[in-house]
Amino acid sequence: MFSQSVEISGNEPEIKAEELVVFESPMSNFDGAVLGLVEGLTEFLPVSSTGHLILAGNLLGLNSDEPAVDGNGKFIKSESGDGYYTVKDAVDAYCIVIQIAAIAAVLFVYWKDVSSMLLGLVGKSVVGFKLLRNLTVAFIPAVVAGLLLHRAIENYLFSVWPVIYALIMGALAMFFVQDKYGKSFNTATRAVELHELSVKKSFLVGMFQCIALWPGTSRSMVTIIGAYMVGLRPVEAAKFSFLLGLITLSAASVFKIYSDGVNMFAALPVMPLAIGFAVAFASSVVAAKWLVGFLNRRGLAPFAWYRILLAAILVAYFYFNAF
Repeated sequence: MFSQSVEISGNEPEIKAEELVVFESPMSNFDGAVLGLVEGLTEFLPVSSTGHLILAGNLLGLNSDEPAVDGNGKFIKSESGDGYYTVKDAVDAYCIVIQIAAIAAVLFVYWKDVSSMLLGLVGKSVVGFKLLRNLTVAFIPAVVAGLLLHRAIENYLFSVWPVIYALIMGALAMFFVQDKYGKSFNTATRAVELHELSVKKSFLVGMFQCIALWPGTSRSMVTIIGAYMVGLRPVEAAKFSFLLGLITLSAASVFKIYSDGVNMFAALPVMPLAIGFAVAFASSVVAAKWLVGFLNRRGLAPFAWYRILLAAILVAYFYFNAF
């Protein structure tokens, strides 16, 4: 933690100088490590990384609507120019940008598939080209919906209660899908490979991914559900989710850096951000490798029970003040 003195002018928020002369850095190294661990462990699990990051930010006290200040102690103007960039704005942006660590983890774990797609891009791998085609088709619905709805989502859904609702609804959907499709995976028949999916089925999985724009839903969950419905087994469904996330998370992170990057890096110190990225990468690699085997053995039901338990704890904490 470090402190910054603040310039207060007539055009800036009204703050009594005798009450608030110094702003502390809004994020500590510990905060960065916690957010990185939460991102890494939950990005690929069907429990919603964004929802968990929002909850973690609240518990760490990083949801302040106080104006953020830069390294010179000046208030940071919002993107629109008619207000001020807040601490919550900066942390919300970081919760999206930190997904770059999960992207790096996918590149590390699935480098053979990524290499195949790159070869397919230059006409040297038919399998790689078909895989890249399917992932691109699946990506299109989410990017269109994200561009149209991202501001409304951040303004109205980046808070605790929307996350709780999404956790519960997602759990119910997982129970239904596991019961309907989980018993149909016959190990005696050959598994469908990702590059063998039709364009239509790939697009259907992409439509499911749009649902994950609601924080707390889980991009991993909805893409795995969609993959189950088009006939993929758990191992291939998880793999499709990971590789699709490579494109989707890259687009979301790049867009957020473009729209909020200057303000975010001005408001948050470098060291906690770097620690968060490092922790997120390491834990993402572990989570990605573990999930494939777990899904194959146990399916989606354990994650559904976890979501219900978490929702119950959050209701008790935020509504009944039970803790």
